[in-house]
Amino acid sequence: MNFEEEFKILLSSQHSLVYIVSDEEERLEYTISQIFNQEFNNSIYSWDFIDGYQNNPNHMNKAQRNPIEALEFIETLTSNTPKIFILKDFHVFMNDIAIIRKIKNIRKILHKTNSYVIVSAPIIQIPSLLSTTITVIEFPLPNTEEIEAELKRLFAIMSMDISINNTNLTSAYKGFSIERIRRSISKLVYSQKSIQEVFKSILEEKKQLIQQTDILDFYYSNHNLEDIGGLTNLKEWLKKRSNSFSTQAKNYGLPYPKGILLVGIQGTGKSLIAKAISHQWNIPLLRLDIGKIFTGIVGESEKRIRKMIKISEQSAPCILWIDEIDKAFTRFTSNTDSGTTNRVLSSFLTWLSEKETQVFVVATANNALSLPSELLRKGRFDEIFFLDLPNYKERLKIFQIHLMKVRPLTWERYDIKNLSELTDKFSGAEISQLIIEAMHNAFYEKREFNTQDIVTVIQNFVPLSFTDEGSISALQDWARLGKVRLASEENR
Repeated sequence: MNFEEEFKILLSSQHSLVYIVSDEEERLEYTISQIFNQEFNNSIYSWDFIDGYQNNPNHMNKAQRNPIEALEFIETLTSNTPKIFILKDFHVFMNDIAIIRKIKNIRKILHKTNSYVIVSAPIIQIPSLLSTTITVIEFPLPNTEEIEAELKRLFAIMSMDISINNTNLTSAYKGFSIERIRRSISKLVYSQKSIQEVFKSILEEKKQLIQQTDILDFYYSNHNLEDIGGLTNLKEWLKKRSNSFSTQAKNYGLPYPKGILLVGIQGTGKSLIAKAISHQWNIPLLRLDIGKIFTGIVGESEKRIRKMIKISEQSAPCILWIDEIDKAFTRFTSNTDSGTTNRVLSSFLTWLSEKETQVFVVATANNALSLPSELLRKGRFDEIFFLDLPNYKERLKIFQIHLMKVRPLTWERYDIKNLSELTDKFSGAEISQLIIEAMHNAFYEKREFNTQDIVTVIQNFVPLSFTDEGSISALQDWARLGKVRLASEENR
């Protein structure tokens, strides 16, 4: 159900006091006027603290700087003609006992005259004494159709023949308010930037917008799936879904993919996969630091998980990367937090199961054995992949990739077959570190590094897997039982 449908139902069912959460006052007021002109043909009165009442020449500037008088004015208009009163930022005054009492009193008048009071505010701030009196709904940011219509309108006004793909530009502006889109377009059009620079500027604005929330981080990614050695099954699975958020996929009848859970020890490429998906699918990457969700204030953690979900959906299509989810949710969680972790987990799981938005979740876990069973249940994620330590063929590819980065013209001089044989039970990250360490040693001696330098480092290096063999063995058992899917074509 969209906002217009929900709002019409509220008005038709005698909900006379409605609190709408939005910081887009102009667009909200326009939308409300459109609904009322089409469906109800009511008179609209708009009030703010500085200018008082507007929209009606008989009462211009009435109740300036006086919220009590603004409510008393509603009482004086006793005619049976239906009316709507939009009170902007009125949440600031609603903790005053006189305001609370006055709101309760005018409710009866509103019912008699078939009129409505709309409180417009950027945040929810309702005193408990009014919690059962006022109905709260959210005014969503503009959807794809609204953004596209606004872009066409702006380009027509500016008489600009924009050669940018409308679909891509519309998608880039998801999560922006109409006013912010207008400012951005004006700046970009008159700066005469190239197409690549235009999209880069939009992404930079989106990064700033998202990071202001202090929950999510916006990541740029230049990694391709080809930059990752091995993981053939996982990469093939992802490539088949690279156009799943397209209009063609929707018309085909495909549901949006939910996401994947990547389990395995550190250094096997889980985080790199999240970055590569963003680049491969050409959609933004948002990273959630799960620790930022939990605070010491009662009820705040639950609010922050809801806010995270809202921001992600407003920015869709996007990748939501939740790194090391096992650090926040474990089956061994104690009850010392008064159930906060369980409530946050419940909200997150419900969203995972029911979401129909273009948010693809990539969650990673090092200690998958401790994850709660509810998180591993089918339906939460499309697939759970186990990233095992690379086998011989995969190590060959990993050595090739990393050596090509540092020695693109001479990488073939290195004996990667021998190096791959010597690095059994090494992770991809550890192989990268071997090469870096060998380079440091040779650089210190003022010479070019060679295969023997890498071998020397290998002989003095203890891979992390030796300290985590129990977890690896258990995950391999899960793979054999079909609880998780192998990310690689063949196991070790």
